[in-house]
Amino acid sequence: MTAVDPNLDRLVMVQTSSRSQNPEAPAAGSRGLILVADDDEHIVELVSLYLRREGYAVEAAFDGDETLKKTRELHPDLLVLDIMMPGPDGLQICRALGRRNDIPIILLTARTSDIDKIAGLRLGADDYVTKPFNPDELIARVSAVLRRTRTAARTPDQERVQVGDLVLELGERRAAAAGRELTLTPKEYDLLATMARFPGVVLDREQLLDLVWGTSFYAMRTVDVHVARLREKLRGTDIHIETVWGTGYRLVVE
Repeated sequence: MTAVDPNLDRLVMVQTSSRSQNPEAPAAGSRGLILVADDDEHIVELVSLYLRREGYAVEAAFDGDETLKKTRELHPDLLVLDIMMPGPDGLQICRALGRRNDIPIILLTARTSDIDKIAGLRLGADDYVTKPFNPDELIARVSAVLRRTRTAARTPDQERVQVGDLVLELGERRAAAAGRELTLTPKEYDLLATMARFPGVVLDREQLLDLVWGTSFYAMRTVDVHVARLREKLRGTDIHIETVWGTGYRLVVE
């Protein structure tokens, strides 16, 4: 069963043809390499068309083993990863790549339960899209994730933030607290760095989505999941993330 609206096929061909005649269209591959991993060939083809139209180079993988192999060999700029794949599934792939993986991941899921989405975010995924989906929305999310990660990579090496026990070396993307280094996913690091820049200030979920994810169209629960993970990793330090009921969160020193 195809998880993308079949009426979009004709739209893709029309838009692709129109874009090919546009001299301002981005050069193929100029915006980076995306690995699309899904066992549904129709979805891979459709997503690849949209990505190439926007100037991305695309590689495809159709099972878990091939996905792991290509991820490690090609080191793509971003991985679009289906959760339900033969071989290692999407969650197992996230786990195998490890929490220090610096390749952004957007999960594709056909399941309506929040369990898989939360599990994926806990394992280091940056975002998720639920099938059936509009390819334009997926491309917008790809752009938002890449914009955030590339902006973070350009942060000057000498920039440093310190709050209580917490020390953030922004250029190196390193974090330490209470004399120990913190092992954080890229999204956890960005969230912690954002809150550390505004200690004691209440930030609502929409503000955090804008500041960390680059847009506010993500689910509010995305913020809650990442805050919960940070709280676990900050145990034993003097840094706490308080919930301000009905408003949002603030980082405090105790």
